[in-house]
Parts: sequence; C-alpha cells; structure tokens
Amino acid sequence: MHSWWESVSKQRSRILSLAALLPSGGATVSSLANSDRPAVSLLSSPSACSLISSALSSPTSGSGSDLLCQWLYETFQSPDPHLRLLVLSFLPLLSGIYLSRIHSSDSSSQPSLAGFEAVLLAVYSSEAKSRAGKPLLVEIPDLSQPSLYHTPRNESVDDRSRQSVGVLSPPLEPHLAVKSTKRAIIVGTAFDCYYKQVSQMPAWSKLDFCKFAAAWAGPDCPCRTKFDPNDDDQRENSNGYHHISREDSGFSNRTRSRDGDEEDYEDDVIKDVVVEEMNNLGIDSNVENLEIKGVRIPLPWELLRPVLTILGHCLFGPLNPQDVKDAASVAVRCLYARASHDLVPQAILALQSLIRLDKSARAAATAATNATSNANTPGKAKKPEILLVSK
Repeated sequence: MHSWWESVSKQRSRILSLAALLPSGGATVSSLANSDRPAVSLLSSPSACSLISSALSSPTSGSGSDLLCQWLYETFQSPDPHLRLLVLSFLPLLSGIYLSRIHSSDSSSQPSLAGFEAVLLAVYSSEAKSRAGKPLLVEIPDLSQPSLYHTPRNESVDDRSRQSVGVLSPPLEPHLAVKSTKRAIIVGTAFDCYYKQVSQMPAWSKLDFCKFAAAWAGPDCPCRTKFDPNDDDQRENSNGYHHISREDSGFSNRTRSRDGDEEDYEDDVIKDVVVEEMNNLGIDSNVENLEIKGVRIPLPWELLRPVLTILGHCLFGPLNPQDVKDAASVAVRCLYARASHDLVPQAILALQSLIRLDKSARAAATAATNATSNANTPGKAKKPEILLVSK
C-alpha cells in the first residue's frame, strides 16, 4: 500500500507541474491528477494529449530553455514505469519533429534543438544501460541441417558452431551530445526502447509514428502504388528483386508542369497517389488522416531497422485499431518504394515480407467477413420434394 501511494503521489506531482506549463489547458491536465492512476488517465485523455502535442509542435519548441522538454527529461529519470511510459508515448512526435527540422531546407535558420536532443539522449542512455555493453544478436540456424521441429538432435559444440550469428545492433557507446554522425543510432536506439513498451502505447502515439514514417520516405517515390511483387506488370530480375520503373508507377499518363509551381504540383500528386493506394487497399480515410507530417530524411539501417520493427507491430498487433493498421500499411509501402530507389537489400526483403503478410491478412479478413455475411443471410426455403410413386 505504501509503494502504491508513493507512486500515485509522484505521478500527481509530475502532472501538476505539467499543468503549470500549459496555461491554456492547465485545468484539463490538473483535473487528471486526482484519479487513482494519474499517468494512465493522462494517456487516455485525448484533450490532454492534444495539448501536449500542440506544445511540442509549436515553432519555438525544442530549444534548451523549453520547459516542456525539461519536464519530459526529468520525468523520464523517474523509476516509476507509468511516468516513463508517458514520456515514451510522445517519442514519435518529438523525434519526428526533431528529424524534420534538422533535415529541412532552412535548418540553418532553425533555433537550437537542445531540448529535444536532451530527451533523446536520456532515452538512449537508458537503453544503453539496460544492454550493459552487449550487442543485440540473432541466431540463424544452419538450413542444411534437419529441421528442429521434426528431427530431434543432440546439440553439440559443432552444432552450435554451425549457427550463424547476426548482429542487430552493436554495443552502444556513451554519448553526451547528438553529433550528426551519431544521430541515426541515437534516435534508432530510442525507438528500440519505445518498441519494448509498444504494446502498451496508446493508438494516437502509434498513429503519429506511422505518419512520420510515411513522410520520412519522401515525396519523390511515386512508384509506391506498384509495390506488390504479385502484380503482372512488375518485372523480376535474376536476383529476385523487383525493379519498378517510372512507367510502371502509374504516372506515365501524367504530365508534369515545369513552368508552374513544381512543389505544389508534387504535393498534389503525392496526395493523389496516397489516396489511390488507400482506395486499392480498401482503406476508408479522409484528407486529415492523410496529412503528411515531417520531411524526407536520410534512412540508414541503424534508424530504419527499429522503424520497421515498430511498423510490424502496428500492422499485426491484435489489439491495434484499424486506423493504426491502415496508416502502417501505407507507411510500409512508402518505405518500400524508398528502399527500392536507394537499393537497400535488407530493407527491400523485410518490407516485401511485411507487404505480403499485410495483403494476406487483409484477404483473410475480407473472406471471413464475406463468409459471416453469407451465413447470416437467410436463404429461400426449399420446396418439399414430391416423390411420384407408380401403382
């Protein structure tokens, strides 16, 4: 009882201090501090989360003197898991705004983003401490050996030596600042920490992540509408990778105006492409849900790997709402088009697998829905059979 009350008292104290930083909606946030689970109540309140998201998205946010970033940094240092979860839920929005501003065309005129970097470094340091200087490894069995699930075998030293060990992430080094050469690994490691708690994240947090992931792929990949390896108009080369030409992208009938406003034209084209793709997937959405958040950014494997891991959960998590699955579906296809242009083999293979699984899952769900509707549809009553018997 003492530990529970101590946890609730800390959560109330942190939420009341947060309410003081949000003068426009402080009363809404402070009222949540009186619940039995203040941090969970805040995560479940759309109005409170919208206030915090608006404050993080303001043009002056992210500086070293940003009080909201200081609050996030100090709150994450708390040992309370609910408070740490509260901070991690805003990580997609914070990192998305940070990366978009860093890689925007006018980044030189942007104010300092030391506040955002402090929060990212806090999450990175926490993950580095939990790994204790060890890399993340994955063991791949030797495919030339009998299946583990059909042929029992006594594992020996020679058997273990046949297993291939892949390094998902090397040992993490301590960092006191976010350098340009280490930015991808720092943000990617923060996403690894986010993924550990992704099953507890609210839907709006996952939705923010999917929208930023789609925007990070960039608007210069119009061939995202031709992603499916099963399409007849795609050509497969000898290496098994699918090459997508610009003529195959569905843009051969479009004429690009070079004397008009090229950027506005490209934005309209990309929105049309996304709408067309979502219609092909049977995704019902409006223009607000298609809002592109962020800008095109470099996607090295250190950053792309955890992004794909989180998108995989958003696609196939059993408790995820349909809008999260739809947003993840579009993000995966955007990233596949980007990986096809950048020629990243591991990303192409991983994204192809996600796309195929997504298509099969949607086909199975459609078939189940049709079967249920057919079963519930009353059929015509059969006429009784009349047997003619001759005397």
